[in-house]
Amino acid sequence: MKPIWIVDDDQSIRFVLEKALQREQFSVRSFSNPRDVLLALDDDEPQVLVSDIRMPGGSGIDLLVKVKQRHPGLPVIIMTAYSDLDSAVSAFQGGAFEYLPKPFDLTKAIELIRRAVEESLREEVRDAAASEMPEMLGQAPAMQDVFRAIGRLSQSNVTVLITGESGSGKELVARALHKHSPRGDAGANGPFIAINTAAIPKDLLESELFGHERGAFTGAQTMRRGRFEQADGGTLFLDEIGDMPFDLQTRLLRVLSDGQFYRVGGHQPLKANVRVIAATHQNLEQRVREGGFREDLFHRLNVIRLRLPPLRERREDVPSLTRFFLAKSAKELGVEAKRITDAALERLVAFDFPGNVRQLENVCHWLTVMAPAQVIEPKDLPPELLGGEPRPLPGSDVVSASAIAPLATAIAPPSAVAPSLPPLGGLVASAVVQAAAGGGWLLDLQREARRLLETGDPEVWETLTRQFEAQLIQTALDVTRGRRIEAAHKLGIGRNTITRKIQELGLDR
Repeated sequence: MKPIWIVDDDQSIRFVLEKALQREQFSVRSFSNPRDVLLALDDDEPQVLVSDIRMPGGSGIDLLVKVKQRHPGLPVIIMTAYSDLDSAVSAFQGGAFEYLPKPFDLTKAIELIRRAVEESLREEVRDAAASEMPEMLGQAPAMQDVFRAIGRLSQSNVTVLITGESGSGKELVARALHKHSPRGDAGANGPFIAINTAAIPKDLLESELFGHERGAFTGAQTMRRGRFEQADGGTLFLDEIGDMPFDLQTRLLRVLSDGQFYRVGGHQPLKANVRVIAATHQNLEQRVREGGFREDLFHRLNVIRLRLPPLRERREDVPSLTRFFLAKSAKELGVEAKRITDAALERLVAFDFPGNVRQLENVCHWLTVMAPAQVIEPKDLPPELLGGEPRPLPGSDVVSASAIAPLATAIAPPSAVAPSLPPLGGLVASAVVQAAAGGGWLLDLQREARRLLETGDPEVWETLTRQFEAQLIQTALDVTRGRRIEAAHKLGIGRNTITRKIQELGLDR
């Protein structure tokens, strides 16, 4: 990991932050003025930049602007005295990650820097994945229609409503629309900001979207920019828009109408140049008839509608997607990619995949870990996929969704995990009894435990416990967007416990 850069003319501030960060195992590089930082950027780059706002020989605001021009994705934290809050607000307009008021609590300062580092690392992973992976795959006529629509919309900033079942790839389409639009090309480099309106509690969603002023509510210790401000000049993707609370729909309509909004607790109107792309798996016309969705907002969003087909309507894409996901999983795990027989592919093609492309990706990840040989046979497939005879590509009877249990929680990513579960405790011991009655993920756990026990694995308990805890914590972090304290609270464990577990399970890599 690259070092944290600290810029401050006050030697005592640099010294305190250096020592505190070094105790947290971060490498640090310090500067006394902005000029030296800009020179150093010619040969090096920080993971996070922490800069004072007022220094002899240059302004932290000017430094922020110049650094963002060269490294748009670099998180920059601006340190400021309370008298400088007006300047700090302007810093956000220049793309600052957060500001740190002086005098600051050292523990909170380190926590803020750590959060910026985590965000930077996530961005690096996403950028690397985006550079190596094709945006979308599909030769089926239904997907070719989607590709053509993306092409026709490539030079437009019109609002788009994407509809489709869960797991069908709506965010991928939104990212493609952004990337190929004037906002996402190499010259403009506008941000793509995504938010799942169904995953954030109602009382927090307004602040997430529009930001809040310092002191707007209990716990609002600093001013915070919302997603609309973060997406200025780019695209805001509102996933699961059908679940947005009714009162917030009114505020969203106002922004879409005139581009103005207020932070929570704010009195100054703000404007944001944002293209909105919305997505839902729900029937919005039905939601309007039921009174759960504003009709005027529906018409505002429904300028261009793009329907994404479920995987069962594009079965001819299953073989190429399977091979792609097997190669992707192998690369992520650092192992040799497995091959799959035609007979096993026929089983996959015949399956209806109620979880769509996301479920197929989970299956391939499961096979990469669980299949015993390098060549995947039909018998190696998860039990849920073996319940019928293989059939050719054309459509056929629908398999009941209730017959499909989630894959092993140790393998599936957070988006596919079963509902929240209690800490492991005696779970493994009681799984066999409960699985017969409850089925689902407990049945998967029973099968995996039996397999390990029968193969004589000497660390069955340790293996399953680590996998369970890792998945549970990772899911909580996904729900809270990486906020550890909030994740610990939702899980019912302490802050120190979740920090220790993250380190023990290697989740901070």
